[in-house]
Amino acid sequence: MRRSRLVAVLAAGGLAVAGCSAPPPAEVTFYGDGHTINVGPIGNCDVRTGICAANPGAAGTLKLRPGKSVQISVPKEVAEGPWKVTVQFVNSKGQPQPLKEEIITSGDRYAYTATPPTKDDQIVVVEIAQATVVSRTGDPDDAEPITSALWSLQVQPA
Repeated sequence: MRRSRLVAVLAAGGLAVAGCSAPPPAEVTFYGDGHTINVGPIGNCDVRTGICAANPGAAGTLKLRPGKSVQISVPKEVAEGPWKVTVQFVNSKGQPQPLKEEIITSGDRYAYTATPPTKDDQIVVVEIAQATVVSRTGDPDDAEPITSALWSLQVQPA
């Protein structure tokens, strides 16, 4: 559903530039309702070489009760640049609610807590997107963020 579309965007965005190779992104840690899981990226691109790797099997799974939050810890290489948190919820009737998105650009924020809007809402998906700012022309005024890695947590209602 949403994950496959984001992996496609990730792959398309990363193929637009060329350069040297970099190590793959590290794991993101998700904690909720007494459980912790470390998750590798479901997709990542080296924006300098245009080499992308998809690993949809890397998505994490966590059991979580309605109304419970998910705490997210990102590694240094994510925290130092812009990153985005996207949270998908359903209400007590199972109806999807508006996505909650927050872009973090401070350069020193390593954690985020995703909290449902009400005690009856259930988090169903949490995704972290790492952005890399690139310029196709070399002009800083032409720079734009491109998703270079994506981590996904699929929540199972407990």
